[in-house]
Amino acid sequence: MDTQRLILQPDVEAVLATSYPLKVSDAEAEGKKPGALPDLLQWLATPPMFTTLRVNTITTSTQAAKEHVEQELEQQCVTRTAENFTVEAHHSLPDCLVIFNTGPHLPHEQVDMEVMVDVPCGMAILRGADIFKQGILAAPTAMQAGSKVQVMCDLDGKCLRGFTQPYQGKKLYVGTGVALVSREEVFCADPSTLRGVGIQMTEPLYQAPSLSDILPSAVFAQNLPSIVCGHVLSPLPGQTILDMCAAPGGKTCHLAALMKNKGRLVALDKTADKVSKITRNADNLGITCIESYAFDSRKAMQENADISGGPPYPPDSFDALLLDGPCSALGQRPSVRNKMTASSLASFPKLQRMLLSTAVSLLKPGGVLVYSTCTVTVEENEDQVAWLLQTYSEMALEKQNPHLGGCGLVQSSLSADECQLVQRFELSSLAGSVKKDYDSDTIGFFIAKFRKKER
Repeated sequence: MDTQRLILQPDVEAVLATSYPLKVSDAEAEGKKPGALPDLLQWLATPPMFTTLRVNTITTSTQAAKEHVEQELEQQCVTRTAENFTVEAHHSLPDCLVIFNTGPHLPHEQVDMEVMVDVPCGMAILRGADIFKQGILAAPTAMQAGSKVQVMCDLDGKCLRGFTQPYQGKKLYVGTGVALVSREEVFCADPSTLRGVGIQMTEPLYQAPSLSDILPSAVFAQNLPSIVCGHVLSPLPGQTILDMCAAPGGKTCHLAALMKNKGRLVALDKTADKVSKITRNADNLGITCIESYAFDSRKAMQENADISGGPPYPPDSFDALLLDGPCSALGQRPSVRNKMTASSLASFPKLQRMLLSTAVSLLKPGGVLVYSTCTVTVEENEDQVAWLLQTYSEMALEKQNPHLGGCGLVQSSLSADECQLVQRFELSSLAGSVKKDYDSDTIGFFIAKFRKKER
C-alpha cells in the first residue's frame, strides 16, 4: 500500500517548512528531535490508532461507562469482520476511556463494484464511520442492496455525482462494505428523503468503533488533547466561567462536569445554528449550568455592561476562560488534502489576537485563561503566546497539569523555558516524551495556560 501524505497548496507547505526545516538525518546528526515536514504530512494523513471517549461523570462512573462501552462494542463486532476492541481507562485522566483501533487492513478478496466518496466522507470512514446515503458520490448501475462494494475516496475532487464508470482520477482505498440501498435509491430519489446509512463498512482499512448514538448520556467522543484542555483549566464548582468559541460544546460540557454542574458557565458562538449544537449536547448529557448565546466573542467586553444576563459583559467578569479559537485546523487527522491558501492561513492570527485581547479584559485578576488550537503552525500557537506575554504584562504563562503532550517548538519566538510550559501534541514534539502510545497518537493540538496577576 502506497504511503499517503497530506496534500497542501504549495504556498501553505512553504509556510510550514519554515517551522519544520530539518530532515530526520540532519536532526539526528545535530542531536535534535526529528522535525521533517514530510514526516509530519505523512502523520497527518493517517488516522490515530486510538479512539478516546470522555465519560460524563455527572451521570455515571468511569468504570460503569467502560463496562457499558465494552458491551456495545461486542455487539458491533458481530456485524464486522473484526476482533473485539480493547477498552482501557486512561492512566491519568480520570474521565477518559481509550479504545484501541487496528490497521491498516487490506481487503480479504477482490471486489469488482467501486463506490466513490469525497474527502470528508473518506476521512470519517477512516475514523470508524459508516457511509450515509447522501455521502455516496458515485456507484455502478449494478449496485443493489446487499452488494459488496469497494469504497474509494476521490482525492482530486473531480468525480461527478452519479458517475457510473470506474473513476480514473487519483483515489484512496478506505475499505470494503455492504450496500444497504440500490444505486437507484440513492440517485433517483428526492435528495431531501435521503436519510440513514447507505453502506455499512464491514472491512474498513482501519478498524475503529462506530460511535453513532453510543450511550449518548454517558460518554462523549472527544479527542484526547481536547479532554486535557478541560483538566488544564480545572474549573471549580460555583465559579463563573466563559467558553468563548464553544460550539459544538464538547469542551463546554466537560467544563460543566468538572464544575459538578454547579456554578455559571457561559458559552458563546457566532451563529444560532452553532449554539443549538451546544444546547443539544448539554441536554443529552443532563447538564443545566450552561447558558448559551449566539454572539461574536470579539465584542463580548463592554464597559458598564451587566454581568447577570447575556453578552456583552463588563471587564473582570470571569474566574476562568477557555479560548479554543478559530484556527487553520491543520492538526486534524486523518487529512489527505487541504485546499487552504497561504492568504487564508495568514488571516487566523489576527482574529485570534482580537479574541485573546477580549479574553484578557474579561478575566478577573488571579483568574486562568487557557488558549488552545487544533493546528500545528507556529504562527497560531507559540507566536501567539509570545505576543500575548509581550502585549499584556499582567498575564503570566503557567505550568500545566496534566502535561501529556510535548513542549513548544524551539523554532519559535518563545524562550526555552517558555517552550517547556506550553503543550504541543504533534509528531516531532512528542518523540520519546510520553507514557503511553495513546498520548502521542492524537490529532495535532496546542495548549497554553495563563494566569492574570493580582493587582
